[in-house]
Amino acid sequence: MIAVVYKNMDKVHGYAYQKNVFTKEECEKIINIAKNKSWSRGKIRSVKKSIDYELKDMRSSNICWINCDEETDWIFSKIIYSAFKLNADFFQFNISGMDEGLQFTNYKSSDMYDKHIDRCYNAKVRKLSLSIQLTDPNNYEGGELYIYENKKGTLMRKQQGDLIIFPSYMLHEVKPVTYGERNSLVTWITGEQFK
Repeated sequence: MIAVVYKNMDKVHGYAYQKNVFTKEECEKIINIAKNKSWSRGKIRSVKKSIDYELKDMRSSNICWINCDEETDWIFSKIIYSAFKLNADFFQFNISGMDEGLQFTNYKSSDMYDKHIDRCYNAKVRKLSLSIQLTDPNNYEGGELYIYENKKGTLMRKQQGDLIIFPSYMLHEVKPVTYGERNSLVTWITGEQFK
């Protein structure tokens, strides 16, 4: 019998998480920062045309963008530190940074984001997607984040301040909120083209 030894074994996990990236007080501070921003309805990017459009049966939520400045630098620092550490431990992708800002998303009752991936032709090469839970899970129902490695999907943690990270090519969704409001931060870690 001949033993086969493979040099390059796949070490890419489907997802990873870090508990308590932000405290309850920090989560509330981020929510208050977002309240003073300009808001719009969440949109979907066309894969072929690289344009954004609204598709209510696919995505329903309000969003605003948080950019890095003196008020928000601490948010970016914590996220970048966690993302690079989790990448080294669970994905080992060749990444360069976080250059799209933070998308703050507010889901009210019946809001959701149907199954999708976080990549698009002729756009930045998103390698890792991050979702940070800002709302106490006791204050809303529904709004679960699922990541799909199979047909059933895996329910992600809902604890306030936790960060979930996964390859941007993974199918995922946010189930409809059935009571209260769910607030989250989403961003993407980019890099060179996958090879």
